[in-house]
Amino acid sequence: MKKSRVAFAAAGLGLALVAAGCAPAAEEKADAGAGHPTVLKVAAVTSPMTDVVEAAGDAIEEGYEVDLVEVGDYITANTILNSGDVYANFSQHIPYMQAFNEGNDAKLVGVQPVYNFVIAFYSKTLDDIADLPEGAKVAIPDDPSNTGRALKLLAANDVITLDPAVDPYAATVKDVVDNPKDVEFLQVAISSLNAAYEEADLVFQWPSHIIALGLTPQEDGLITELDDRFALNLVVQQKDADSKATEALRKAFTSDEVRKVIEGNGTIETAW
Repeated sequence: MKKSRVAFAAAGLGLALVAAGCAPAAEEKADAGAGHPTVLKVAAVTSPMTDVVEAAGDAIEEGYEVDLVEVGDYITANTILNSGDVYANFSQHIPYMQAFNEGNDAKLVGVQPVYNFVIAFYSKTLDDIADLPEGAKVAIPDDPSNTGRALKLLAANDVITLDPAVDPYAATVKDVVDNPKDVEFLQVAISSLNAAYEEADLVFQWPSHIIALGLTPQEDGLITELDDRFALNLVVQQKDADSKATEALRKAFTSDEVRKVIEGNGTIETAW
């Protein structure tokens, strides 16, 4: 399979594509009649997502080829899918995708859950959540779906109390009705939470990012959660949901090659 590293930059309040002359997301070679494959560009942010895309590329059926497009963040992965610069992405759970759709008038759909992962809060100074100090700084993601997940996990462990009238998955810091330790919430992008680990008392983070600090949820998480609502999904544009190319990707992403990658990673598990 092929691998690309594509640079994108933020401009003003939106993301502007800066890669010139992007090829089609699903590029059928001009001499396809001679047996050359249709190339499907699939965006992903980091390992193990990129590892899964590569394994799917090894497994995809004859007639197709996967081109892994590595991008620097999750918004970009969705922006370039929505614009048609890639055919699919593998970087998110359905709640994150739905929030992107609502905020960007997009029509992305999840077509295959691939793996579940344990999420956790970590601390550089604490061994037990019961020891969280008064006025502790707690770093959580700034996107709506992961904000709710983080607050729900804190509420389940009696750090805070959420308004019972609010769906905990959609909770914001404004929905905290009891904060007995007067914790201070720091809301930052998922990609910046590792940096917050050095300063905050408690940090929420995905296993695919926290591994860079030598930490895993199973070994180092103070409080953890596994919720299949947040399984990582293969995502395409709605218009492509039932296409032959998408079906080929679905089969590849549930192949033995992908299963081997997932089972070889101690922080994730298959979701099919």
